[in-house]
Amino acid sequence: MARKSLQERLDELTVAGELYEVVDAEAKSLRCYACAHRCLIKEGRRGICHVRYNEGGVLRVPHGYVAALQVDPTEKKPFFHLLPGSTALSFGMLGCDFHCSYCQNWVTSQTLRDDRAGRPPEPISAQELVRLAQSYGASCIASTYNEPLITSEWAVSVFRRARAAGMRTLYISNGNATPEALAYLRPWLDAYKIDLKTMQDKQYRRLGGVLQHVLDTIKMAREVGLWVEVVTLIVPGFNDSNEELWDAARYIASVSRDIPWHVTAFHPDYKMTDPGRTPPETLVRAAEIGLEAGLHYVYAGNLPGATEDWENTRCPSCKATLIRRHGFYVLENRLARTGGRCPECGTAIPGVWTMPEPAAEPA
Repeated sequence: MARKSLQERLDELTVAGELYEVVDAEAKSLRCYACAHRCLIKEGRRGICHVRYNEGGVLRVPHGYVAALQVDPTEKKPFFHLLPGSTALSFGMLGCDFHCSYCQNWVTSQTLRDDRAGRPPEPISAQELVRLAQSYGASCIASTYNEPLITSEWAVSVFRRARAAGMRTLYISNGNATPEALAYLRPWLDAYKIDLKTMQDKQYRRLGGVLQHVLDTIKMAREVGLWVEVVTLIVPGFNDSNEELWDAARYIASVSRDIPWHVTAFHPDYKMTDPGRTPPETLVRAAEIGLEAGLHYVYAGNLPGATEDWENTRCPSCKATLIRRHGFYVLENRLARTGGRCPECGTAIPGVWTMPEPAAEPA
């Protein structure tokens, strides 16, 4: 018997999707709206992500497996205003709707697009995944390592059970979302980390995206009540000019000054090996710009101990240090006993500081 290809194995691990509409019933063509590409997929064809495909006029979508699984500090996602010091069971599938040349998770994200990418899927049920999170004492469960939007049906299956077990649920995403996808996720999703990769549309299109779609997602995610944190990976010569950093900071502040902005360090990876590593002074400069632009919470990450005190959470009113960190580790959390209020002046610090009440176990 011939050995099955990775694509054949992945196609077996699918179910009928929910994030799509039939465009032409006779021609069996449909439109997927899991991400903002809104692919028109004819019968027998695949979307840009390569893992959502049209079989006989029904959209088949990934389900029932993981390709990456790890227990991480929640700060690593990074979420700094969500259960500081907690851990998250992080799971990933395969595929992405972008093709970023510096992707640090390209082995999983570029599956079926790059012959060097891909790894064997490990079948698992949503119940088993949640039980595994419980066995490790995780407070959160996160869809990450590939683009979670394109596997949202699977995420909702997992998150419904995670919510019933009293866990917080997280997306680590490129932000190429649609209103339909956010409405579908909202009942089961607590927090959404969005990558704002650049403020230049030309550069975004090189990565496979559209700038405006990501800007819209930041705004929409806030409007539907998700806790949002934004990350910009600072790549020397790509997006590190003062002008671009100001544009990013001003936009985030225009949505809400309370959105945490993480400016993080690049290291050469995948197809982008020419730029050097981001120096600490660049991250400090970006963080200072964020603060001057009006953001209340700006963090410089990926270089533990090298960016002055930009890893810490400070009160925007009295400037007291509330959470001290070194890298992904919380050294002190003065908000733990105050319900998220500054113990010095009483200012409410926006974030997710408590566990949810367990819900009913889904059928």
